[in-house]
Amino acid sequence: MTAKERAFQIAAHGVLCLLAMFCLLPFLLLLSSSVTAENSLIRYGYSFFPREIDLAAYRYLLVDSGSIVRGYLISALVTVCGTALNLLLTALFAYPLSRKDLPKRNLFAFFLFFTMLFHGGLVPTYIMWTQAFHIKNTLAALIVPNLLMNAFNVIMMRTYIAANVPDAVIEAARIDGAGEFRILWQIVLPMSLPIVATLALLSGLGYWNDWLNGLYYISDDRLFSIQVILNRLLTKTEMLKQASSAGASMGPLPTVGIKMAVAVLGALPVLAVYPFFQRYFVKGIAIGAVKG
Repeated sequence: MTAKERAFQIAAHGVLCLLAMFCLLPFLLLLSSSVTAENSLIRYGYSFFPREIDLAAYRYLLVDSGSIVRGYLISALVTVCGTALNLLLTALFAYPLSRKDLPKRNLFAFFLFFTMLFHGGLVPTYIMWTQAFHIKNTLAALIVPNLLMNAFNVIMMRTYIAANVPDAVIEAARIDGAGEFRILWQIVLPMSLPIVATLALLSGLGYWNDWLNGLYYISDDRLFSIQVILNRLLTKTEMLKQASSAGASMGPLPTVGIKMAVAVLGALPVLAVYPFFQRYFVKGIAIGAVKG
């Protein structure tokens, strides 16, 4: 290795370390602020190292720990089931579109693209799901509306399959007697693991972070997801803060710390899962979005 190459590697590693710090420092600041006393945050501002440790925000959020645990379980169930169904429908739509011999291929592609440009509107959508499909106060309300199908995901998977699954492999499978479903499950999907993992991560993040479906379609608190519960706690905290400033007698609330603790509780599962999908995510995004 020459001196110039060694200098380049040192500089490249330095830049990557700097970028990694920019990614990690916000999470460190978030975690530190969530365990810092409210008075310290107000007086000294945010700090990467808490001046005075206080877990009041977490104690406030975990007063009803049963609902928090139930919310985590509901969110986990919805995320797993919704992601699996999303990948299934995406694969069943993307694979035929990737084949150039599909009859009316451009027509189906137009219908897919059309959904990215126009939306039915919130009120008609709500009426359709609640009056026609009767999904209100069911787990389907957290899975189906807005999240079950994504045209952008279909386009990404179609592009990946068309660019990375050779036509000769599919033709050979057909000659051997394999049907289209067998080709999809045993050949196409195993050869498309990077994009499958990428879309699983994107879909899972969408389901985990979603709270609008719970706000619109769920009124039974037994079906609240963790995001809905945390959002309601945050709203309640703001209301109590306004009541306190209006003269109502109540103890001080760690409002800033509660906001940070809510963000920590919502992000922890994602931070724990993401490293396992990272290499597939980068590869799938790069190939699925650029090639083809």
